[in-house]
Amino acid sequence: MPGAEPTGTIGPAAGGALWTGDMDAAFRALADPTRRRLLDTLHDRNGQTLNGLCVGMHHSRQAISKHLGILEGAGLVTTDRRGRTKLHFLNPAPINDIDERWIHRYERTRIDALTDLRRALEDHPVTDDRTEFRYVTYIRTTPERLWEALTDPVFTTVWWQATAIDSAWTAGAPMNWLHHGVTIAHPDQVVLVADPPRRLSFTWHTFSPEWAAEIGFDEARRELMDAEPRTTATFDLEPEGDVVKLTVTHGNLLPDGEIIQLITNGWPRVLADLKTLVETGAL
Repeated sequence: MPGAEPTGTIGPAAGGALWTGDMDAAFRALADPTRRRLLDTLHDRNGQTLNGLCVGMHHSRQAISKHLGILEGAGLVTTDRRGRTKLHFLNPAPINDIDERWIHRYERTRIDALTDLRRALEDHPVTDDRTEFRYVTYIRTTPERLWEALTDPVFTTVWWQATAIDSAWTAGAPMNWLHHGVTIAHPDQVVLVADPPRRLSFTWHTFSPEWAAEIGFDEARRELMDAEPRTTATFDLEPEGDVVKLTVTHGNLLPDGEIIQLITNGWPRVLADLKTLVETGAL
């Protein structure tokens, strides 16, 4: 948040309370080499069980569980239960928050424990078998206000790189993306779920020649993206006290495709702008 003091509201702390303060939880979590290795493992293959994460770690299951609890408390790992299975996901939001609010603020070019991790999260192409990108952030607002920011073109044109979406925002409704003056429309570009103010899900936009020309992508790269399966973006809004936990899940991604590389770098940036806009009223 340019010019603002860092609040560090990035994730739940141990015991279920929101962690707020001076980044201590994230820095403490990153200080341990085992925990950094766990984050590297999740970067290599996101969405793993505790048993899977124990493989090759040379630590007891109980010790790994404790390390994961600390990472989750710092917001660096999120979990999701699917039936009886509990999956762990790397969450790059705190790293992005530290980078935006601390590293850039003080013009530091290298912080030992953070630089390599940030490069792993944001700069390196993803070449594993991951098919889902997940990002969790906490925004000091109400679900209703956040839903408005996600759907109203007045807001999206500010935080989402000058993008407006024309839609009735009901399940099955078409979505016309207006991006930098270019209209992107397709019959398969639709709303999947609209449950205000709790869940919004839609198919990702179409990579048209007009869009590629506006963005500056060559035709060869556009054709690679256009040949991939259509992906989906889902926003889950959960109120927690005076903040809203926003989970963005981008699914149906090819593990070595162009789209996963594009959105892995893109989501942290646009969601940081969304948080700033909703909390301060400006970018």
